[in-house]
Amino acid sequence: MQGGPCTTIHNAGKNVSKKFARNILVAAIAVAALSAGFPGPAAAATAPLSHAHIAEHFDLAGGQMPENIVREPNGSLDVSFSAARQIAQVTRHGAVRVLATLPAPADGGVHTPALGFPLVTGLVRDAHGTLYFLYATGTSDLTGVWRLTPGGTPQRIAALPADGLPNGLALDDHRLYVTDSVRGVIWRVPTSGGDATVWASGNELASTGFLGANGLKVHNGAVWASNMDKGTVLRFPLKRNGTAGPAEIMADQLPGIDDFDFIGHSDRILAALDQSDQVALVEPDGTHTIVLSAQDGLQNPTALAVRGDTVYVTSAAYLTRQDPNLLTARIQPHC
Repeated sequence: MQGGPCTTIHNAGKNVSKKFARNILVAAIAVAALSAGFPGPAAAATAPLSHAHIAEHFDLAGGQMPENIVREPNGSLDVSFSAARQIAQVTRHGAVRVLATLPAPADGGVHTPALGFPLVTGLVRDAHGTLYFLYATGTSDLTGVWRLTPGGTPQRIAALPADGLPNGLALDDHRLYVTDSVRGVIWRVPTSGGDATVWASGNELASTGFLGANGLKVHNGAVWASNMDKGTVLRFPLKRNGTAGPAEIMADQLPGIDDFDFIGHSDRILAALDQSDQVALVEPDGTHTIVLSAQDGLQNPTALAVRGDTVYVTSAAYLTRQDPNLLTARIQPHC
């Protein structure tokens, strides 16, 4: 997909690529230190997944490092390209169309907590095609929740603290939930915009040195979140009055867990393990099996989207610095 109109990247993205490379090195050193003792790559795709293959390759030099992913009804995929500060759409035929490029912070984003570069992170889509996403810059004028209506231009609808790192995003009716990987909280924001309020907090969401609360989903009457540093999956029951119930640890021993998704209506989870280049199948009892690995083409997987019998996995190549990509695999019927 390199070269030509299908991979057109705004000059702004290329101009920051060298600065990004320097900044990401700092983050890579921190992540590498945390990943000591992680399990090595497993064998290629194992049951219940099959037919794993890389569907798209993205432009590393242009900052096309996919951080999150949602599927359009027509089969296209919307992705957030973190380092390019972009929201883009990948068509069913493999063309990449940039939908929006976020403004660069005046200081270049060097004060973005934990990472030192501005990045677009969580992404969700509502039933009307409006995209909501997160932007972290370390500056108060840009950090927060953004909205992009079909054919429109991006606008920030809620500010979030500049000293935080908004990361995971989930949508429930007219409410958005946001994990803050540095502050260790879950924010709640109306889809209409306005003030963000802390919906959940506590030690379960806190970091132990790099990034805490990360991936996020609303599922089966609860808000689910991952903690990257602690390798856990958490469940917060949604009370009738909209407040958070006490946190339950649903799974642990998943070091480097980033985003995740559920298989159908069940509580079975497919989770991206960023630093070990793996995807884990997590059962409702908390046990897990590695079902995809670097042998399948994963390079620091960041997010997943499950639709029917297909799973889409984005790899950002933050540490490998080789091949950011989109991988697909088939979920076997017995899963």
